[in-house]
Amino acid sequence: MTGAPIAWLGRPVLFAGLEHDQRLDYRSHLLVHDRLTTMPADELADLAENVNLRGRGGAGFPFARKIRAVVKAAARRRGRPVVVVNGTEGEPSCLKDAALLLRTPHLVLDGALLAAAALDAEQVVLGVTRVDVEQSLRQALAERRLTRPAVSVTRLPERFVSGEGSALARGITSGIALPRGGGVRTSDSGVGGMPTLLSNAETYAQLAVAARLGALPYREVGLPSEPGTVLLTLAGSQVVETPTGVPLAELLAMFGLEIGQGVLVGGYHGKWLTPAAAAAAVVSRDSFQSLGGALGAGAILPLPYTTCPLGEALRVARWMADETAGQCGPCYLGLPALVTALEEVVRGGGRAALEVVETRMKAVTGRGACSHPDAAARFLASALQVFDEDLHLHSYQYGCGRSVQGVLPMPVMESAGSIVVDWTLCEAHGLCTSVLPEVIGLGADGFPAAGVMAVPPRLLQQAARAVDRCPALALRIQ
Repeated sequence: MTGAPIAWLGRPVLFAGLEHDQRLDYRSHLLVHDRLTTMPADELADLAENVNLRGRGGAGFPFARKIRAVVKAAARRRGRPVVVVNGTEGEPSCLKDAALLLRTPHLVLDGALLAAAALDAEQVVLGVTRVDVEQSLRQALAERRLTRPAVSVTRLPERFVSGEGSALARGITSGIALPRGGGVRTSDSGVGGMPTLLSNAETYAQLAVAARLGALPYREVGLPSEPGTVLLTLAGSQVVETPTGVPLAELLAMFGLEIGQGVLVGGYHGKWLTPAAAAAAVVSRDSFQSLGGALGAGAILPLPYTTCPLGEALRVARWMADETAGQCGPCYLGLPALVTALEEVVRGGGRAALEVVETRMKAVTGRGACSHPDAAARFLASALQVFDEDLHLHSYQYGCGRSVQGVLPMPVMESAGSIVVDWTLCEAHGLCTSVLPEVIGLGADGFPAAGVMAVPPRLLQQAARAVDRCPALALRIQ
């Protein structure tokens, strides 16, 4: 990701200074942004409220309310709170926080230290999962030499669940990055059981920018109801800073992308927009929500006409099922069962298979220790609704006729082996890809698109089924 391109529309604020440099060290950062003046907690909360600053990690919770909740909890418990920067970003479709922490780490540190000073926090903790991000932050702290309060960096397992708020706080405290459950907010009890202000990297960077500019200049960019800029990851590869209010279709066109069959907004915990809805949308939380989508973590994923939409959704669903924390039934048992049911639908299971999918989506919703099973079910429900024509083709006929091209990004996994195609035997039946769509894609001629395809450990059993399914005996596992 370190080489992922960054672009901005209009006036850049978060990526200011990167026009000529790949990374801003502390000296360069001060030349671009100057020093910050601290302010009391009530003023900082008022500023966040005046610019309508919301968390940029997914849920979009008002940041001012978080500050005030931590202030009240700390006063009630007569202790000093903790400030946490969530830099885990475990979703493979989202790169924006990593871009900030690799390119402009001091802007994120400024926001975190500003909040820490306002709250009289005991410490600031930066939670990350990537080695390169950890190195960037440690380098940034070395450039500053001394911070008050103390700032530390904690690297957690590179899992999707590590970024859930209670899992991050628990991981920093004990090294066990699992959701806590029970509905306890981190603002009441987070790191070490203390009131904790926890938000993602972009939120703290936006706070630092708003504190330097002031509310009125900050509001000069973007929509009156959602001022400022947002960071988006387009198609899993391009990080863009854009003012709110830019038409989504125009934004995609600027980077050579089309709406295609639909657009997934908000990432894998988000929702799909139909082509008509995507054409009407502007970059804004309210606009996306009014059209059935979500801004979420800022991942925008258009789906081209050349790939099978249900096959793509199934790939993501399998990954989300594999990312379970394994500590509650709806996630550990429910999501894999839901994926199995969806596989039957894609293979032509008809109305009976669809009813099983609907039943299992209801079974995982509202019962998990965290929001992961709910979000996974919501993602699939959205896909089934937006791609209803393809759903009919797969359920009652012979499929949509398109291969699964792997457009939606997945993590790079270690290979446990490879599927090898014997071209002298292959007759392009295509049965193998229905069993193993994450690995075997078909070319335009109906034959496998590659002769050797790596198989991750979790898919070895499915790979064996694909080999057995080939009537021409053209596949083997190496």
